Amino acid sequence: MTQADAAQAHAPLEPPRVPFWRAGWTKGALWQGALLAAFVWLAWSAVENTAENMRLRGVPTDFSFWWRPAGFDVNQTLIPFSSSSSTYGEAFLVGLLNTLLVAALGVVLATVLGFLIGVARLSTNWIVAKLAAVYVEVIRNTPLLLQLLFWYNAALKPLPNPRQSVALPGGIYLNNRGLFAPEPIFGPHFDWTLWALGAAVVVSLGLRAYGKRLRATTSRRPPMGRIALALMIGLPLLAFLAAGAPLAWSVPELRGFNFQGGVRIYPEFVALLLGLSLYTAAFIAEIVRAGVLSVSHGQSEAAAALGLPRGRALRLVVIPQAMRVVVPPLTNQYLNLTKNSSLAVFVGYPDLVQVFAGTVLNQTGAAVQVISITMAVYLVISLATSAAMNLYNRRMALAER
Repeated sequence: MTQADAAQAHAPLEPPRVPFWRAGWTKGALWQGALLAAFVWLAWSAVENTAENMRLRGVPTDFSFWWRPAGFDVNQTLIPFSSSSSTYGEAFLVGLLNTLLVAALGVVLATVLGFLIGVARLSTNWIVAKLAAVYVEVIRNTPLLLQLLFWYNAALKPLPNPRQSVALPGGIYLNNRGLFAPEPIFGPHFDWTLWALGAAVVVSLGLRAYGKRLRATTSRRPPMGRIALALMIGLPLLAFLAAGAPLAWSVPELRGFNFQGGVRIYPEFVALLLGLSLYTAAFIAEIVRAGVLSVSHGQSEAAAALGLPRGRALRLVVIPQAMRVVVPPLTNQYLNLTKNSSLAVFVGYPDLVQVFAGTVLNQTGAAVQVISITMAVYLVISLATSAAMNLYNRRMALAER
C-alpha cells in the first residue's frame, strides 16, 4: 500500500451529499411556502365568494356610501353635524370622537378612583378598609351592563323635568334631560391667552429641569414649584387682560319645555362614564393593592427610619416600586374600558358602535365594510394604548436590562 493510499484510508469519511430539495432548511421553507400559499388562496376565495354573493343580493361592495348624505341627527357631537348636509363619513367621525371622549375620561377617573380605593384597602383604619373591600367585591361581581342600566334608569331618569330642575350654584341646572351649565364664548385675540399658557408651560418645564440639576450639584432646593405656579397663572392672566378680556358666557335659560343656551351634558354620557369608571376602578384597586403588597416591607421600614410620614413614604417610596407590577395589568384594564364602551348602545349614547355600526349599517346595508372599519378602529386604539403603556412601563423600570 502506497503512502497516498494509506492517507486516504485514514482520512475521515465525508457525509453523503444531500440534494438541496431534501435538506432540512429547504423542506421547512417549502412547507411554510405551501402553507402560506394555501392560506392566501383560501382568503382570496372567501373574499371573491363574499363579493359575488353581495353583488347578487344588491349589497354594496365599495365605499361610495362614505360621501353620501347621512339623513339622521346625532344628539351629542363634538364637531358640527347636520342631517341634511353631513355625510356618513362625518357620522363615523362623530361616533369615533364620542368613543374617544368617554374612553379618555373613563381612563382618568377609573385610574384616580382605583388608586384611592386600592390604597384604602390597605388602610389601618378598619372602617375605611372594609368599605373599600365591600365596594370592590360588589362592583366586580355585578355585570357591567346591569350597572349601566342602573345608572341610566334608576339614578338619572327619576330626576325632575326641566320645569322642576334642580338649581345649582353658578347658573347650573340638573334635570332628567341632562346637566345645563354656562358655556364660555371666546372673543377675538383669546388665542393670546393660549399662547401665553403654552409659553408658561415650556418655561416651567425648563425651570423644573434647572432645579433638579441645581439640587444634584449644590443640594440647594430653590422654590421652582412656586415660581412655575406663578408663571402658569400670572402670564396667561396678563395676556387675557391685555387682549381686553375676550370672554363671555352663554347662560342656560328655560324656554318652553327645555333649556336653551349654555352647554348640555347628556344623561346617556354620564351613565356610561359612571358605569365604566366605577366598574374598571374596582379591578384597578385590586391591581394597586397587589402591587403595593409586592414591595418589600423593609422599604416602608427604611422610609420610616428616615423620618418620612406614612403618606409620603407610600407616595415616594412604595408606589414608584409597585408601578413595575401595576402597569402591565393596568394596560389590560384600559383596553377593557375602551372596548366596553361599545355597550353604550344600551343607554343610547352615540358612540362609534351605535352611530356607525348601527345606524349607518342599517341605512346603507354595507355590513362588511362598516364592520371591518369598526374592528380596525378598535384594533388601532388598542395597539396605540398598549404602545403608550409599554413606553411608560420601560420608564418606570428601575433595573436596567
